[in-house]
Amino acid sequence: MVHPSGDQYEISAAGYSAVVTEGGAALRRLTCQGRDLVRGFGEDEMSSGGRGQLLMPWPNRIRDGRYSFEGRDLQLGLTDPGTGNASHGLVRWASWTVEEHTDTSVSLVCRVLAQTGYPWALDLHVLYDLSADGLVVTQTATNLSPDPAPYASGAHPYLCVGDAIEDLELHVPAHHRVQLDERQLPAGVEPVAGPYDFTSPRRIGDTVLDDCWGGLDHEDGRATVTLLDPASGDGVALWVDGHHRWLQLYTAPSDGPRPALAVEPMTAPADAFNSGTDLVTLAPAGTRGDELSVSWGIHAV
Repeated sequence: MVHPSGDQYEISAAGYSAVVTEGGAALRRLTCQGRDLVRGFGEDEMSSGGRGQLLMPWPNRIRDGRYSFEGRDLQLGLTDPGTGNASHGLVRWASWTVEEHTDTSVSLVCRVLAQTGYPWALDLHVLYDLSADGLVVTQTATNLSPDPAPYASGAHPYLCVGDAIEDLELHVPAHHRVQLDERQLPAGVEPVAGPYDFTSPRRIGDTVLDDCWGGLDHEDGRATVTLLDPASGDGVALWVDGHHRWLQLYTAPSDGPRPALAVEPMTAPADAFNSGTDLVTLAPAGTRGDELSVSWGIHAV
C-alpha cells in the first residue's frame, strides 16, 4: 500500500521530531518534546488546505493564470477554480526524490520540465534540517533552460499551540497589509491598523485573517512571527530570511474550529508574475544568477 502522500521521512534532533513526505516534499509533522508545533495531516490522509506544502515556482495566485514574460503571452492551468486563478505553483502534488536522508535532516529534489504556461525547466531542491535551534528549511531553484525564467517561492505551514488559536497572542513584525479583492488578488496596499495590527503581541480572539503582509522588520537578517499561549508560556515561532518580504496569514472562519494559523513565507506576493513585485528572474542555465536559495524555519518558544 502507498500512503496518499507517498513515502514518509522522519528526522529528529535535540527533542525535535519531523516527518517530511514524498508527495510535495511537505512538512507533515513537527513536534518539540512531544508538543505539536504545526497542524499537519495524518499518514493516511492527503494534505488539506495546502498544509505543509512547498509553493514553487510561485506562491499564492496568478490572475486568470495569464501573464507575459520576455515578450511571450502565457496561460497556466486554473488550479483554483473557485477564483479562476492559477494557485500555489506546480509541485505541491508532485513526487519528490530523496537526495539524502540522515537522522537529523532530509533533502529532496524535483525536476520541473517545460510545460504549457511555464516553458522552462528547473531543478528544485529542499533541505529540512533539525537541531537544538529547531527546524531550518532551505528551498533552492536552478534554471536548466537557455532562457531567463520567472520565479518566486513559498511554503504553507500551519502553526499551532494547543487546540485553538483564539486565546493565543500573535506578533507579526509587518507594517503593510495588501488589500485583496473577492478573488484573493491584490487591490492595493495600506498601513496595518485596527484588527490587522499585530506589530505588538495581541490576542487573536475572533479576528478572521486571510491576508498578505509586507514591510517586514528583519532583525539580524530575520523577521519572526510568534504565537504564544500566555497561560502556559508555550509558543511557536516562524522566521524568514531577507529574501522573504511577504507573509500570508490565514485563519479559518470564526464560526467553526480554529486549531491553527497558517503563516506562509513568500518571496513575492500574489500575482507577482503580472505585477513583477519581488519576482526573481533566474538567469539562463550555467550563468551567474541561474540559482536562488532561500531559508525559513520554525522553533518552539
